[in-house]
Amino acid sequence: MRMKGFSWGVLWLFLCAGGLEFAFASTFSDKGFSLSGEVKYKELKYFDYVNPEAPKGGAIKRYEIGGFDTLNAFALKGTPADGLELLYDTLTVHSEDEPFSEYGLVAERIQRAKDNSFVIFHLNKNARFHDGNPITAFDVEFSFNTLIGTGNPAIKRYYEDVKEVVVVDKYTVKFNFSNKENRELPLILGQLRILPKHFYENRPFGENPLEIPLGSGPYRILSFETGKEIVYERVKDYWAQKHPTRLGYFNFDRVAYEYYKDETVALEAFKAGAYDFRQESAAKTWALGYEGEPLKKKQIIKEEIAHSLPSGMQGYFFNTRRDLFKDIRVREALSYAFDFEWSNKNLFFGQYTRTKSFFDNSELASFGTPSPQEREWLTPFKEQLPEGIFDQPFTLPTTKGDGNIRPQLKRAQQLLKEAGYEIKNKKLIHTTTGQPFVFELLLLSPAMERVALPFKRNLATLGIEMKIRTIDLTQYINRLREFDYDMIVGVIGQSLSPGNEQRYYWHSSSKDERGSKNYAGIDHPAVDRLVEMVVNAKDRRELVDYTRALDRVLLWNHYVIPHFHNRTFRVAHWNRFSRPNISPLYGLGFWTWWVDPQKEEELLKARPALKRR
Repeated sequence: MRMKGFSWGVLWLFLCAGGLEFAFASTFSDKGFSLSGEVKYKELKYFDYVNPEAPKGGAIKRYEIGGFDTLNAFALKGTPADGLELLYDTLTVHSEDEPFSEYGLVAERIQRAKDNSFVIFHLNKNARFHDGNPITAFDVEFSFNTLIGTGNPAIKRYYEDVKEVVVVDKYTVKFNFSNKENRELPLILGQLRILPKHFYENRPFGENPLEIPLGSGPYRILSFETGKEIVYERVKDYWAQKHPTRLGYFNFDRVAYEYYKDETVALEAFKAGAYDFRQESAAKTWALGYEGEPLKKKQIIKEEIAHSLPSGMQGYFFNTRRDLFKDIRVREALSYAFDFEWSNKNLFFGQYTRTKSFFDNSELASFGTPSPQEREWLTPFKEQLPEGIFDQPFTLPTTKGDGNIRPQLKRAQQLLKEAGYEIKNKKLIHTTTGQPFVFELLLLSPAMERVALPFKRNLATLGIEMKIRTIDLTQYINRLREFDYDMIVGVIGQSLSPGNEQRYYWHSSSKDERGSKNYAGIDHPAVDRLVEMVVNAKDRRELVDYTRALDRVLLWNHYVIPHFHNRTFRVAHWNRFSRPNISPLYGLGFWTWWVDPQKEEELLKARPALKRR
């Protein structure tokens, strides 16, 4: 898509030879920017997984569990409302059918130094905030410095290799890097959400958490009721509505999020037509929970949409800050008490695959024994690593799924004995301290209790008492921020291009950083070294090799008892929507859906009560 005499210049990369050069500052190209150097769209008109002719209009209501008490998506304090990302544009837009490629939005061109010591973004002069003010380099500078200063460790760590931001002129901004080896920095800076400097000049950022923020994105906040509902409306004069990265996106006139206290109530509300769309995470609910007349008559649609995303890691995370879980033998022993095969058969209707890697379902996952390169990287840490890591594949305990796990528990007992524990009066006692083995599993979702109970029973056979405690969202977030737990069901998502965020997950520098996602409290020199190697990988091959080595060390140290994953998105929705024929490989692509007028009409004829908007 082009305007007269102007190319959108979707994101041009020019590697400067020597110092900074502007020899091609007025040259536009329709190339994107990829970490691997190759992009799919040489001249982007729109993404393959959108319908550029999708009609605008209608409304959708989604749901969330819990509540919210802030409209500030960036501060560490409080629980933000869902959907706030819809308010903000970014310098670049990520393609959902490429591993890690970005195309310019607020930035129409990018220049990077050959030695990767800086990156320069040239801004699109058409970019506007909702009040009509242009987005300038001063806003980018303000956004970066403000977000770094919020105290949120996730943001600070994400951008820690950026030395400074410098305004070159009104529409040109430069970022200087402290780490030239981090090739990902231009891409992650492209994801920076732009805040309006003029809006916050006379009001401290975050001082009033419920003040409606000014944005530049496709939606603005229409109304909200704290903790109960937030409603967004599509910005009709959105500056980028015809931009190639936005064509086919954001088709609903209104988007609402309604909050419920628990999943059971939320599901019944969905079946009654209170809201439109669910992405299901519970296998039992997916198998049995949607039965009824609307499903039989195809007024409610259930579908599984395949994807190629890495699984990430869901599992029982040990808090190794606790003395109880410092011994690797103890952590490994407890892994023998989790009977995935039985749970999958009896609880999950056979829907899940056991997660065997922190990067499962991708080429990043470790397998077999270490490659020669991996052995070279691991050898300096030989004294701090489990012996088996060098010559054995990592394996998880497996069972026949019949409930008989005596061989697994026998192995667990052996490990616990080696760690200094013995059974007395059917309780596991430490031989030195005399303390019984008792700990608490902290949960957010009551649905996870049914998964935890068989694990609890198996642990009881070993003489271990696991207390299960389920708390509300606010308490849960606060306790996670303070690492106030023994064990949690943690979730760490992964992309196809891991980078800076790995420091926030595993690096020792995040171990005691309030609010980090180093849930396990990992402090290991090999992990630290491999995280930095991942961050500073020079090409895709290095990235894959380094990530596999990191994965191997994390697995062998038993920081987590891995759960399971599903290689599809399970979605249920009232039959008023259509979506593009092609689904993106690496995402659900929800914001490419639209209200189909014909389906809407048919649905409302059959169920007039659904006309509630």
